[in-house]
Amino acid sequence: MAEDEPRTAATSAIEEARVTGRGERGREREREREPKRGQERERAMVPRAEFRSYYGRPILKPPAWKEPDVPAYLFLGGVAGASAAMSAVADLTGRPSPARAGRCLAAGGALVSVGALIHDLGRPERFLMMLRVFKPTSPLSVGSWILSPFSALATASALSELTGRFPRLGRFAGLGSGLLGPAMCTYTAVLLADTAVPAWHEAYPELPFVFAGGALVSGAGAALLCVPHPDRGPLSRMGALGAVMELAGMRRLERRLGLVGEPYRQDRPGRLLKTGRALTVAGVALSTLGPLFGRRAKAASALAGAAYLAAGLCTRFGVFEAGVASARDPKYVVLPQRQRLESGGT
Repeated sequence: MAEDEPRTAATSAIEEARVTGRGERGREREREREPKRGQERERAMVPRAEFRSYYGRPILKPPAWKEPDVPAYLFLGGVAGASAAMSAVADLTGRPSPARAGRCLAAGGALVSVGALIHDLGRPERFLMMLRVFKPTSPLSVGSWILSPFSALATASALSELTGRFPRLGRFAGLGSGLLGPAMCTYTAVLLADTAVPAWHEAYPELPFVFAGGALVSGAGAALLCVPHPDRGPLSRMGALGAVMELAGMRRLERRLGLVGEPYRQDRPGRLLKTGRALTVAGVALSTLGPLFGRRAKAASALAGAAYLAAGLCTRFGVFEAGVASARDPKYVVLPQRQRLESGGT
């Protein structure tokens, strides 16, 4: 009996050291074994550790998309989609000048955006490979099948408008591209949100509204630079509507995301988005108050158009760079997952 007692005490000490050496997981298991009632839980003497990844390396691989190719593709696709929709509405309501400008802007934006996408892919045949199948569950596959017919219809409509040949077919092609215009404006937002990049994936409810509003702003800005002054009233209202959608969407996005929304407010992405908001507000003011400038109303509308276009570029580049920044920092990947687990979510 005298030999068993020291052995039992030593064994208890070893077990206690073993449990203590397990780290946070061991302590959590030990607390679960303790009685829930009638006894006080042991107070943790070691503070909870800060998260660190191995050697500070990112957990997610940052997007391989190139800059400025992909942000330019996002911007030009929005301009093309909004311009095609605006052209179709102008055609149906008997406004030939905005309809003509919209068809040309839609074709130009679509062709240049396809060029930017192909340049990012590296080889033209890679774009053609995406058209081999149609997969409804893949935003990339659906987006490819939106971009291809839209570009073809918009180009055919613009060529008919510029040459005067086949006007009925040109009008039909313009209406077809106008129907695809809203999808052209928003499918890129779904494409970004479908990735594992935290700042994009967590913003899936707001990004389509942000991209749709930004497309309306950019399309209105491009049209304000091309359409004669008497026909600019509807374009000003189009830009104001897009500004409300974009600004409200970004506001809700930044508030709802919490920690994951930090990249939208910090460093270069934050500066780009802040500049984009300021330019959007300036464009709304100039386009709305333009008629009050008298002889300088034309110049005010042109400045509003330039401000809208610059705002669209800043917003697309800001959203893109915010996503890249969130993928490089491990805390935006792990800490939200821990918060969901602690709150009982999935």
